[in-house]
Amino acid sequence: MTNPSDGPSDGQYPVFHSVDDLPTPPALAIGPGTALFLDFDGTLVDIADHPDAVVVPDDLPDLLSGLSRALKGRLAVVTGRSIAALEGLVGTLDVAVAGSHGGEFRPSADAGVQPLAEPLPGEVVATLERCARDNGGLLVEPKPFSVAVHYRHHPEALEPLLACAEELGARFGLSLKHGKQVIELAMPGSDKGSAVTQFMGLPAFRGAVPLFLGDDVTDEDAFRAARALGGHGVLVGPMRATAATYRLPDVAHVRGWLKAGFDTAIKGDIHA
Repeated sequence: MTNPSDGPSDGQYPVFHSVDDLPTPPALAIGPGTALFLDFDGTLVDIADHPDAVVVPDDLPDLLSGLSRALKGRLAVVTGRSIAALEGLVGTLDVAVAGSHGGEFRPSADAGVQPLAEPLPGEVVATLERCARDNGGLLVEPKPFSVAVHYRHHPEALEPLLACAEELGARFGLSLKHGKQVIELAMPGSDKGSAVTQFMGLPAFRGAVPLFLGDDVTDEDAFRAARALGGHGVLVGPMRATAATYRLPDVAHVRGWLKAGFDTAIKGDIHA
């Protein structure tokens, strides 16, 4: 049985740990009353050594578009990438998107992008770039409302990188996100939980049950937001401390689950 951990929680929704595993979400969780939110890296595509080296399945854009149409627009990709970087990989997506951990907000496929945060000060990026050069040439990924530094190939650089990021975070009032071999600093308002809450306030999403799929600790804000709104988080990958209530083991299972949900719960409604 899955039990609340002795570790931190948000005060209302406990964090779970792996005394036993979380259950697989039922395919019927995707239905006419669902609002579906999907992380990108580690959820829809496997993580690669370089952010630009991910392999995007040819059928992914069509799968997302079909699910979005079936859900009457209640599907959004919520990613740490900028929207421009995301669509540089997959092409123009015919769905709602929140990029830069929610700092960029596109409420529907045909809408413009709205900022939910202030732009990141240039001094933050410049300082992290110096830190990256001094610690082996780490990959720095600037975004409009955040900046990420990847240390996958230089794990020994974590300590000085973290010290630099913590100092910058305190000085500029930024949130620090420590994901899978990446450190990211983000402006206030640039988090996935805020993006989910913003989407759920829109007429197209209002009254639906939110379901958020994500793999990283940066997705925990969204898991908690979904639960606060009566929905669920789905952890993708190995079991760990999480506010999610379901789990899928990897990207392949996510894609299979999405296709099964589309076929069993939704596809008939499109052609009705």
